[in-house]
Amino acid sequence: MPRGRALAASIAIALVPLSVLTGGLVPPSYAASSDTPPEITWDQVAAAQASVAATKKLADQIKAQVAALQASVAAAQAEAKAKGDAYAKAQDAFDQQQYVVEKLQGQADAARKEADAAKKTAGQLLAQLARSGGADGLTTSLLSNSGQADQLLSKVGYMGQVTDRSNQIYAKAIRLTKGAQSLADQADAAKVILAKYKDAAQTAFAAAQAAADAAGKALAAAQATFADLSAKLTALTKQAADTLAGYNEFQAAKWGPGTAGHVSASGWANPANGYLGDRFGQRWWPFPPHGWRLHTGQDISGTGCGTPIYAAHSGTVTYAGPYSDLGNFIQLDNGGGITTGYGHIINGGILVQIGQHVAPGQQIAKVGSTGASLGCHLHFIVRVNGALTDPLPFMRDRGITLGS
Repeated sequence: MPRGRALAASIAIALVPLSVLTGGLVPPSYAASSDTPPEITWDQVAAAQASVAATKKLADQIKAQVAALQASVAAAQAEAKAKGDAYAKAQDAFDQQQYVVEKLQGQADAARKEADAAKKTAGQLLAQLARSGGADGLTTSLLSNSGQADQLLSKVGYMGQVTDRSNQIYAKAIRLTKGAQSLADQADAAKVILAKYKDAAQTAFAAAQAAADAAGKALAAAQATFADLSAKLTALTKQAADTLAGYNEFQAAKWGPGTAGHVSASGWANPANGYLGDRFGQRWWPFPPHGWRLHTGQDISGTGCGTPIYAAHSGTVTYAGPYSDLGNFIQLDNGGGITTGYGHIINGGILVQIGQHVAPGQQIAKVGSTGASLGCHLHFIVRVNGALTDPLPFMRDRGITLGS
């Protein structure tokens, strides 16, 4: 999808009303006069948390767009600067050449003026020579006026010098005029080329400036969208926290203080997060002496040492300490003939004591690998009227899927 359409789509999503993003959920409000908080289901908590996750994902996408647009703005600005520098360089070259042209033109004008003066002087001398009969007239004067021969000869010599000088000046003027005109023609040609270069540079500069301006506007729009989305994310995060707090308050009122996390309608909670390990039933014992042996519970692995273990149901701690192959172990009397056990707790990870009442979802320990264990996991046991039972279907019947 083109960047503009992607940005528009993001903006459109970001501007969706808060109630739509949250699935119509409204943060719970509790009346101060009410002793019983309103019921909030775990589905509402999950929906609120999903809205936060979806909005955060969208905010991250917008943030990535902002970063990309910032790079585009920088590139466009750099291009604009390069074109502007080229424009300035072309202008400088044009100005320099213009100065040279004007100087050459002044020299050409001076040469033409000098040539014109020389031609005028030469013309006057030639006219005087013609009025006196030219060379033939001077010869006749010498024959008829022998007493003035020296004076006439001197005049002829002077006229010859003037004529030569006039010819030299005229020839020089012609050369200067031709040279100046040649230079002026070259300057004019250079001006045409420079004018084109200047126009091209100026056009490129304008295009680069337009690109920078467009990128800047896109960046500003993305930043505004990101800011709006961030505000929505803050509101959704608070709503999710309020929803969870309301849920916990309702569960605590129903099952007792300390209730936390996803609790089923019958008051059961997942004892640990992670994937399922060895199942309940006969298995090959991996430690000496080897042989087939009953695996008394359901292993839940994958969360690592030190992660929380929760009470699967409300109850009273009847045992908390070392317990043979199960290492550090806790047993809860959950009432109605049901007990639950939690094995392989990390050293120092027992967080409750005998006789203490706990609520469903309340953290009671930390996952470890004490006793006969090949790695950190929870060994979860369920007994009904003293008899072991498979925890997986037992918990499923009470609304909890182990290993999720």
